[in-house]
Amino acid sequence: MQAKKRYILVFVSCAFLAYAYFGGYRLKVSPLRPRRAQHESAKDGGVQPPYEQLPSFLDQADPLGPLGHLNGSAGALGALGHNDSRRSRGSECRMETCFDFTRCYEQFLVYVYPPEPLNSLGAAPPTSANYQKILTAIQESRYHTSDPSAACLFVLGMDTLDRDSLSEDYVRNVPSRLARLPHWNNGRNHIIFNLYSGTWPDYAENSLGFDAGHAILAKASMSVLQVRHGFDVSIPLFHKQFPLRAGATGSVQSNNFPANKKYLLAFKGKRYVHGIGSETRNSLFHLHNGRDMVLVTTCRHGKSWRELQDNRCDEDNREYDRYDYETLLQNSTFCLVPRGRRLGSFRFLEALQAGCIPVLLSNAWVLPFESKIDWKQAAIWADERLLLQVPDIVRSISAERIFALRQQTQVLWERYFGSIEKIVFTTFEIIRERLPDYPVRSSLVWNSSPGALLTLPTFADSSRFMPFMLNSMGAEPRHNYTAVIYVQIGAAMGPNAALYKLVKTITKSQFVDRILVLWAAERPLPLKKRWPPTYHIPLHVVALGGNTRIGAGAGPTGQTTEERPSISQRFVPYDEIQTDAVLSLDEDAILNTDELDFAYTVWRDFPERIVGYPARAHFWDDSKNAWGYTSKWTNYYSIVLTGAAFYHRYYNYLYTNWLSLLLLKTVQQSSNCEDILMNLLVSHVTRKPPIKVTQRKGYKDRETGRSPWNDPDHFIQRQSCLNTFAAVFGYMPLIRSNLRMDPMLYRDPVSNLRKKYRQIELVGS
Repeated sequence: MQAKKRYILVFVSCAFLAYAYFGGYRLKVSPLRPRRAQHESAKDGGVQPPYEQLPSFLDQADPLGPLGHLNGSAGALGALGHNDSRRSRGSECRMETCFDFTRCYEQFLVYVYPPEPLNSLGAAPPTSANYQKILTAIQESRYHTSDPSAACLFVLGMDTLDRDSLSEDYVRNVPSRLARLPHWNNGRNHIIFNLYSGTWPDYAENSLGFDAGHAILAKASMSVLQVRHGFDVSIPLFHKQFPLRAGATGSVQSNNFPANKKYLLAFKGKRYVHGIGSETRNSLFHLHNGRDMVLVTTCRHGKSWRELQDNRCDEDNREYDRYDYETLLQNSTFCLVPRGRRLGSFRFLEALQAGCIPVLLSNAWVLPFESKIDWKQAAIWADERLLLQVPDIVRSISAERIFALRQQTQVLWERYFGSIEKIVFTTFEIIRERLPDYPVRSSLVWNSSPGALLTLPTFADSSRFMPFMLNSMGAEPRHNYTAVIYVQIGAAMGPNAALYKLVKTITKSQFVDRILVLWAAERPLPLKKRWPPTYHIPLHVVALGGNTRIGAGAGPTGQTTEERPSISQRFVPYDEIQTDAVLSLDEDAILNTDELDFAYTVWRDFPERIVGYPARAHFWDDSKNAWGYTSKWTNYYSIVLTGAAFYHRYYNYLYTNWLSLLLLKTVQQSSNCEDILMNLLVSHVTRKPPIKVTQRKGYKDRETGRSPWNDPDHFIQRQSCLNTFAAVFGYMPLIRSNLRMDPMLYRDPVSNLRKKYRQIELVGS
């Protein structure tokens, strides 16, 4: 018996070794076999085992990409089933190999192809509302050029947003249309916007229906295995009603951040009974308890949902109808964002806007703008395979972190995701920072307010020179200010003239660095001897519309040209302005030295805002269904006129180099409203109102005469400007305030220092 057992054991061992050698050969070598060999095997008619469909780690140096530290192994496994055919669209593309930098050295401009000609039936190719919004945002921006030879980037005129062949917005024959484009060049320097790709049943991510070649893809629902890192740009999925400009503000007010809401975690949406993306949403009922966790789904979607429904659909539909989606959004601390048929979801942007912290359940999804935005500050990751751990994850997050996460959702929504315009411009700026020699904004700039779109790196090489970064960095603005006087009337210069008195007053200020006079009047420049002595304070006179200047110690060299200067020239970033603070003045401003010094002292505490004296207000006029503008004394204000106000010189740079040309054209045509536009700009950047400081009661006794501000049409014009500006911004940036800074006790510990600014309290002095 012992010998028989030994023979049996030897036979079994030999059989196992033979199987391991012959039968297991393919298993041993398949993970390292070249993809071409696998393709040949499948092509020969053999059935490819599931393990051969796994991505080769020799082909993917980092299969998780930059999100690997967040998704773990779930990132790679969650992407399985997405065919990796990037070879057909330049999978090895990098900016250095598939992009022509030489087109972008001078300016970063974008060319939009004109609409395609009508076909033989007189019909134009369909263009969806969202794609038209993208084209409009570009064509009305400073990025746009109508000259293709000057363009750095090219945008297709044909709609590529929806590449689901079953969709009504699907554009056919794209390959032949691309071939007809005069500048296509295999997609080099082109950017293709896409929200949906693939169709039923697999919704393949790379199924665009055409070869994008070397074009940059700005695409929603990108996975870590498909994105070309450092080349493509992941964008969010947005619905058909998404606004072109501005959009709704974040739902959370600064004083409304309760740590605990009625629901801890919520989700309401479709579920898929079968097919790709069904596993995650079909399992959400395990987490729903109807108390602090509300996760409800419905089968009622699609034409044949009744034929496909399962045993739980009726119960799910009843529970689904009990909850209002908007109410859940506003009353939940965390909002689940599970994948749908594709990796992205509309729920992502909806949660951001509501200030509901997204809990992401979409393995291997490359989040929008992930190369610049630190999503750890605004979102929570979960693993689709570990769904039952989600309750423990959200319960373990401290109240302090919840508060910080919710705040960051509002920053990101306001600055990058609130409109199609912001999404498009953010995409452009990400690409722009990849260009050689273009300054790269820090992560702090990208992930804090006011964000990268409003922080132009060409202004300065350090963030400390930005007004809104000073307080966060614990820095202070550089000392002293530059007084900029805008002369539009140009009365005869003499000791009794308002301009003469104003210059004389400024020279007595202890904080003034230099005086810059912008001469926009028709009168010739006064002779040097007629100006008041400025002693050690440099005086520069610039004749607008020409090159005439009077430097300190120099005599007059000519007159202004006949061309009418734009009133916006008062906000040009002149080289003479070297201080952070700019004191903007009209020629007939009546101020004394104490008023100047006190306002400057207040501005140093609020360097990101406009600080000044004359205030105005805006209001909504129901009778006209439009914004109104008033100069009456009210209990609030929202505008501080730049006829006597301090602001940071960076706003001159933004006004000149960032504002829409439509806004500047409105100012140019009306020769008015530049001060209102500057207030809208600063409030748009800071999301804060200006600051009014007190002045003598006699301040209203201004010189009259030929002043354009006495023209009745002037006021009507300003109301018209206000509504035009709000339309171009897409919302009303102005914010009301009841605050007024008075010299009494301002930063003084005791009342016996009350007389620090004596001249302000002398009525009519």
